[in-house]
Amino acid sequence: MTTIPIADPDLGEEEQRRVSEVIDSGVVADGPTVRTFEEEFASYCEADHAVATSNGTTALHAALHALGIGEGDRVVTSPFSFVASANAVRMTGATPVFADIDPETYNLDPGAVAETFEAHDGEIDAILAVHLYGLPADVEPLAELADEYDADLVEDAAQAHGATYQGRPVGSLGDAACFSFYPTKNMTTGEGGMITTDRADVAERAAQFINHGRDGAYDHAELGHNFRMTSIAAAIGRAQLEKLPEYVDARRRNARELTDRLSGMSAVAPPFDPPHARHAYHQYTIRSSDRDGLSEYLESSGIDTGVYYPTPIHEQPAYEHVDADAPVAEQTADEVLSLPVHPKLSDDDVRTIATIVQSYFE
Repeated sequence: MTTIPIADPDLGEEEQRRVSEVIDSGVVADGPTVRTFEEEFASYCEADHAVATSNGTTALHAALHALGIGEGDRVVTSPFSFVASANAVRMTGATPVFADIDPETYNLDPGAVAETFEAHDGEIDAILAVHLYGLPADVEPLAELADEYDADLVEDAAQAHGATYQGRPVGSLGDAACFSFYPTKNMTTGEGGMITTDRADVAERAAQFINHGRDGAYDHAELGHNFRMTSIAAAIGRAQLEKLPEYVDARRRNARELTDRLSGMSAVAPPFDPPHARHAYHQYTIRSSDRDGLSEYLESSGIDTGVYYPTPIHEQPAYEHVDADAPVAEQTADEVLSLPVHPKLSDDDVRTIATIVQSYFE
């Protein structure tokens, strides 16, 4: 049986050529290719600075550290995300505080975030807003809260390459933003991450932190890590970045076709695509009270699916000490199902996916 995969990274001759050039140069670790990739990615995001890292988690950790988040601080974030969002907060020594999500966007509910600030007497140091599945969080009210309480606003844009909010690219909306280049993302470097920011002080401290706290060849101003990106990864990233607009257009086209075909079904809710944002569709995530049955039917019909994420972070064993009130996140985790939407789908693939979803409920 032919399987339609949930993800299918597009790596070809151009990526191979760029990697070969780096290998031939002999500079395969951090070097000029990484600096060029940083400049190009910053320009794409309309940000002043970019710092490449080894993966999306290290980008989050380094960005929070560069903003001064540490022991005794609190960071409001979503309980409905990959665990790296909250883990990065804890890695700095700070405490993640979970606010519930909006039932349509699956992103942080600004009202719930405001209540969280009030419940902690304003003693919140940052908001980590996840752009889940490629849909930007509602940044404007979150930024207003951050300004009111003198907190930092950080974008977890690990899934949102190419998305925009009110006409502005993600990566340019807060004090810092963090991307992942894992193979399933909208663009990849194999493994890798990136921090974007308009703040020179944040970029400088992040670059120092990911390089052993180095300030000069063998001067180390602070304790740091080796979170650097390799030139090989950056070479792949440069080729992928050139293709990113095409990839996002294809994802959005596939998503529109799926939504057109699934709209009107009472048993399925297609993803929400608000007018103020441009969804990048890292995932095309529907919602159904019969999620598990539908998933099994699709898998038996040769269509891969994914559940992102079946357990909210505050219910994970590593977070059993955390007390969170997030009923919307908990219900959402029981009902979401992601369908293939990647750029390598054919028109027939998209029609087949929709037809099989429809046939399950007939």
